[in-house]
Order: sequence, then C-alpha cells, then structure tokens
Amino acid sequence: REAKMKTKTLPFLGLLYVACSCAFPVVPEKEKEDMQFKYLENFYDFKEEKNSLFKAKNLNRMADKIREMQSFFGLEVTGELNHKTLDMMKQPRCGIPDVRSYSTFPQSPRWKKEDVTYRILNYTPDMLQADVEEAIAKAFQLWSSVTPLRFTRLYSGQADIMISFAAGFHGDFYSFDGPGGTLAHAYPPSSGIGGDAHFDEDENWTKFTTYNGYNLFLVAAHELGHSLGLGHSNVFGALMYPIYMARDTRDYRLPQDDIDGIQALYGTTPSKTPTRPEDCDPHLTFDAITTLRGEILFFKGGYVWRKSPYFSDIEHDTISSFWPSLASGFDAAYEVDKKDRVIFFKDDQYWAVSGYSIEPGFPKPIQNLGFPTSVGKIDAAVHDQNTKKTYFFVGNRYWSYNENTQSMERGYPRKIAADFQGIDHTVDAALQKNGHFYFFHGSNQYEVDIKNKKLIRIMKSNSWFNC
Repeated sequence: REAKMKTKTLPFLGLLYVACSCAFPVVPEKEKEDMQFKYLENFYDFKEEKNSLFKAKNLNRMADKIREMQSFFGLEVTGELNHKTLDMMKQPRCGIPDVRSYSTFPQSPRWKKEDVTYRILNYTPDMLQADVEEAIAKAFQLWSSVTPLRFTRLYSGQADIMISFAAGFHGDFYSFDGPGGTLAHAYPPSSGIGGDAHFDEDENWTKFTTYNGYNLFLVAAHELGHSLGLGHSNVFGALMYPIYMARDTRDYRLPQDDIDGIQALYGTTPSKTPTRPEDCDPHLTFDAITTLRGEILFFKGGYVWRKSPYFSDIEHDTISSFWPSLASGFDAAYEVDKKDRVIFFKDDQYWAVSGYSIEPGFPKPIQNLGFPTSVGKIDAAVHDQNTKKTYFFVGNRYWSYNENTQSMERGYPRKIAADFQGIDHTVDAALQKNGHFYFFHGSNQYEVDIKNKKLIRIMKSNSWFNC
C-alpha cells in the first residue's frame, strides 16, 4: 500500500485547513503581509516576483488577486486588504484553490462505474468504532441519494476509496501537521491512490458538532465530494464551500449546489430525485403551507413554490436551498405571528426556524407541545393571528394551542367537522390569509370564514399560481 502511494500521487488534494488566528488584537504588518502572500499563493495562483525591480508589478498582481478573492466570497471588490478581507483569510477552510459555483477537478475525473467500493483501514480512538462507521456511511449516503452511485463497504483487499486515520508523515508526501492546520485530504478519482481519503489523527474527531473537535460526518462528506471528483464551490452554505462550517448534522440534507455539481458528473435517476410537478397540474397536492416574511410558501417533497406580494410570477426553490440541514417532506408548517419564525413538523418531531437558521435544541418531540404519545404525526397546522392560537389537525380531529401560554387549551381535541362547517375530511395543509382559513385536501382547497368557521367556496389547490 505504501509503495503504491509513493509511486502514484496526484496534485489536486482536498485539504481541509484551519487557519490560525492571531492572539493579539492587531495583526502586525509583517505577519499580515506574510498571510496575504501565502493565502493568495495557495488559493488564487499568485506568484511573487522576488526581484525588487518587479515590486510595482507584484503590487498590481496582488491587487488583482485580492479583487478575485473578494469577488469569489461576495465581499466589496476594492483590491485592498481591508478588515473584512483579512477576516475571511483567517476563516477555517479547505486547502485547494477556489473556483466559482460548484466545480470539478481539471479534466473532470470521475468513476466510470456506478458501483464504487470503500474500505475503512483503521479507526480514530476519539470515537466508538460504530460511530465512525455510521459517520462514513452517512457521508456516502448523502451522495448516493441524488445519483445512480452505489457504495459498498469492503472489509479486506483493495477498494476504490481507502479511508484511513494517520498522523504526520503517512506515505503520500502530504504530511499532516499536528492539531489544527490540515484536518484531512482526499484525492480525485483514478487508479491507485485516487479517491483515497486521509484524516489527521492529531485532531479530535467527534460524532456531534462541538466546540472542542471536528464533526467527522461533515469533514468526511466534504472529502468524499473530492473523492468523487468535485472541487470547491463559492456558494455559501454548500457542503463543498471551502470554509469549514460547524452545523447541526441531524437530518442533514445535501444543498442544491452540491446536488447540481455531483449530478453534472454522474447524472441522476428519476426514482431518486422526482421532478417538480407543474404549477398548473390539476392533480397537484401539497405537504405543507406557511407564510414567511409576507410570502406564502407551498411545500411538496423537496420543492418550494414562493408566492410573493411583490412579484406576479411564482418563484421555484428547493427546501435544501433555504435550510440545507432540514429533511424534505414536511407534514405541516406555520409562521408564529409574523415574527419571521416558522415551525416545521415531520413525523413525531418539530423544528423552529428563524429566517434561514435552525434554532439550537431542535428537533424536539411533538409531545413537548402537549400531544399524547398516541399522536405520531401532524397533518396540518395554521396560526390565527387574531386570537394568537394555533390549530393542529390530526386525522378527523384538531387541537388548539395557545401561543401566549405555550400550552394546549382544555377541551381538545375536537372533531373538525363539528366546528368547521363543510370540512368533513382530513386536512393536508392549512393557511390563514386575508381573513380566511384555507384548508387543503387532495387537489382542492376550502375557503373558510375565520369568525363563523363556515365554508365559503371550494377551489383547486393551485389557484394561487395564476392557473
């Protein structure tokens, strides 16, 4: 194995690198100068002319490279090393050069087969072996869920992707450097060392995201992206974004930019990624509906339709582009009193989201809201802004939840049909708008007067889409 690694090296490494931050409040000028030279050399192909005659040329080329970096990260493009640019240079990051949007390595190397094997050669003592195996398997599953690729683990012999933990020099001429610095590296697809992923044993590897270690699942998922042929992306929040970002990995889903990148290499299968239904499909149904920042969001599988009061056209997005770590296929959702806070339900759990961030401590079991253990999922939810109450629909019954006291009201659940005249079926999704409730069932919606709870009219579910 060592002999093979020495004879076959590839220049394109996925190096997950953590920049050291200075202990002083002001960075000395010499240190700042060294940092910018090294950063631009490593990630933006800047080559310093050593001859003093070329100093002016150096400064011009450096300004160009700083502008290139500022443009990549969406900073103000000045060509000057200001505080925001310097702060970005200090961020933890992966060590291969930056490119725009998703990218592949030069010549777009890829596995020429759909069945790819991997083998875990050894384990870190920081984690239980079962947790290491789970983290690696989940990282592979992220990529297989959106491509025709199938990953099979081998327990002996040579696999396409060999995974190992090592410290210092480990046979591939890219030595690890102790705690911090380089966390891991991986090679793009090819024979020999191609595809292999190495993790620095001097780091503290963890099962969950913590402040005193590195989440193995997150780092492995990023590195395996390199093992499959992906380079870096400049889309903030993408898994292949060069900056290492700690995040909640429960129910983590691959962001859309990474999906676009991996599918550009390997394609997709209709069974794994269903296409978005047409806006005016007469049979269109929704999983959940909520308001957010004045817009109405309609959810179906992994897709989102956005109806804005400011634009006549319907916008189309994916759940992963809004909330990368949220699972698709919500059961219910509602906005809490126009406070830019949305509660999402899936099975027996719920998440609170503020803007584009999942609040810490979530998901939580729905029993925390006062539901009995016999309730396994919520069908629909709608918030009444006038009474500050939220109605939850489960089967043919509904509950009333007081947002002020954060408790279920007495006397519930009640029969839906008994209180909402004309609604004698289950509710798939619900919405409050313009003084009315809209209850969705199949491809129809039922407009209900909020005050007297009487049915006004029945419409197609997608009447909001100018159909």
